[in-house]
Amino acid sequence: MSATRTFVVVGGGLAGAKLAEALRAKDFDGQIVLFCEEEHLPYERPPLSKEHLIGGKPLADFTVHPGDWYRDHHVDLRLGTTVTSLDPAAHTVTLPDGSTVSYDKAALATGSRPRRPPIPGADAGGVHYLRTVDQSDALLATLHHGAHLVIVGAGWIGLEVAAAARGHGVTVTVVETAPLPLLAALGPEMGTVFAELHREHGVDLRLETAVESITGEDGRATGVRLAGGDTVPADAVLVAVGAAPNLELAQQAGLAVDGGVLVDASLTTSDPDIVAVGDIAAAMHPVLGTRIRVEHWANALNQPAVAAATMLGHPAEYTNLPYFFTDQYELGMEYVGYAPHGYARVVVRGDAARHEFVAFWLDEGDRVLAGMNVNVWDVTDAVKALIASGRAVDANRLADPAVPLGDAYA
Repeated sequence: MSATRTFVVVGGGLAGAKLAEALRAKDFDGQIVLFCEEEHLPYERPPLSKEHLIGGKPLADFTVHPGDWYRDHHVDLRLGTTVTSLDPAAHTVTLPDGSTVSYDKAALATGSRPRRPPIPGADAGGVHYLRTVDQSDALLATLHHGAHLVIVGAGWIGLEVAAAARGHGVTVTVVETAPLPLLAALGPEMGTVFAELHREHGVDLRLETAVESITGEDGRATGVRLAGGDTVPADAVLVAVGAAPNLELAQQAGLAVDGGVLVDASLTTSDPDIVAVGDIAAAMHPVLGTRIRVEHWANALNQPAVAAATMLGHPAEYTNLPYFFTDQYELGMEYVGYAPHGYARVVVRGDAARHEFVAFWLDEGDRVLAGMNVNVWDVTDAVKALIASGRAVDANRLADPAVPLGDAYA
């Protein structure tokens, strides 16, 4: 009977492509329809602010599957196609021309989009946002020696682009309203490390500074006027102030939504025939015991296997800890775990000044909530074990590189 079933996947990024792959790997032999808004084959997004922007890494190198993979695996890939509505009662999705596609099970992998704050002048030419490969190409074209780039926002995208731009000999100013970069993600202890890193590489980092407007001439951006009255000249401006999950389709369909599409540990939404994965999924995490939504590549990569099992009626739970990575200048970093703002302290193992260390976020009971290894490799599994154990550590032993991480418990 499975050959007569149709599974629809809405969203043609990494998560959507991996979901189609996982369904075939689990021997689903029905019809798979994958809707992708972009005209490009599904691709991974981390290179857009890293290798593609630094050295022009070609799109083919970070495309998930070549075109013939979809043909060979009988995946009906619809490029350049937006799903305009979803009807859970009728089990249909509607396309821009008014036609509908019926489904037995559906998956939402609609991802996120750059936030666009209401900055006067932000509609001028030369103002960039970064989410797609076309946007990365447009930004890369501005990164030539001697150019001036102003980046609004000192989050992951803003800082990675700053590092890439400095590598091209671009003069870079980063404007951030918070007192430190990455403050919401890492807290002040590690935010300070990244502030010093970028200043060491010549970035003009303007903290606790608001943007009043983007100045322009003949329809093109010429600079950024700051709230204090200064104007920073710019040949290009990147607005990188976070991402907003694409929840409109889920909301229109009447699914439970609260800052994300609410899903259980199996990634099932409030409708039993619809799953959600990737940036939009606000999932109950069985290990962390709380609901979390994180916009990380690792979720888009790993959640689809669980979602595919769920769609096929097999028991499955997504238990992976949040994971992300960054590369900025000579600093390579991996972060694993989940450290809400209530962490008690940060313990550093190694030399933070030389950017060779592991940082741990501890709660009030000295349990490890998260860890971040910077230019120290092959420790991620040990950090995961510390987190999963739920046991208290001895902070002095944790900070001592001579003590194996597995022996750092109190």
